[in-house]
Amino acid sequence: MMKQAPNYRHWILGLGLLGLGLAATRLPAAADTDQQAIPELESLARSEAARAFPPLTERQRFLIGPLEPNLQLERCRQPVKSTLASPHHMQDRATVELRCPDPKFWHIYVQVRIIGTSPVAVAAHAIVVGSVLTEKDLRVEQHDVSELPPGFLDDPAIAVGLTANRPIAGGAFLTNQQLVAAKAVQRGQTVTLIADAGGLRVRMAGKALTDGLINQRVRVENLSSGKIVEGIARSEQTVEIIFQ
Repeated sequence: MMKQAPNYRHWILGLGLLGLGLAATRLPAAADTDQQAIPELESLARSEAARAFPPLTERQRFLIGPLEPNLQLERCRQPVKSTLASPHHMQDRATVELRCPDPKFWHIYVQVRIIGTSPVAVAAHAIVVGSVLTEKDLRVEQHDVSELPPGFLDDPAIAVGLTANRPIAGGAFLTNQQLVAAKAVQRGQTVTLIADAGGLRVRMAGKALTDGLINQRVRVENLSSGKIVEGIARSEQTVEIIFQ
């Protein structure tokens, strides 16, 4: 009598079903290890701090933490409780305790600070040396004051009409160290000399021998007499003679 060959098809099918069964038993375990979301904890800390401090101004915001990005806390099955760790918090910062009242109890402390923000003028694109800035060269952004460099410009109107004295990268904060007033008088330029002579306002042609900004001293040559005098650049192409 011949023996019947084993039915490998049934064995393979059985092993496949067993594998599906094992996979099915692992799914609930993955759900049990679900972690508490960091943004939820930050939101709770922010809300608790908002109750403790006076209302913030338009130029203030809360800085939370930072919390460790790989912080792993089992998701709390009950609402997480938030309290001030100490009622005697400082004027611009506090410590908030967040705790989970589950049987698997956990708690953490979160630092909260109030930081000031300010509008700041930013280069809308790369600016080359010698460029006279216009409104199209600038935009305004809001940033934390702690991020801003010394001499930052909080009003873009201040920069309009000034000249870049160094290259400025697009997106860079503008500072008063990067900008100078546009030259009113340039060396070799023909200018109008103005002088008071016995109560009379006298005008004559001159030639600038040095560059000058508004209200800056410059040396000029009187084209009528050839005499070299010193004056103050009062406006574009106009120099007021200084009599000693």
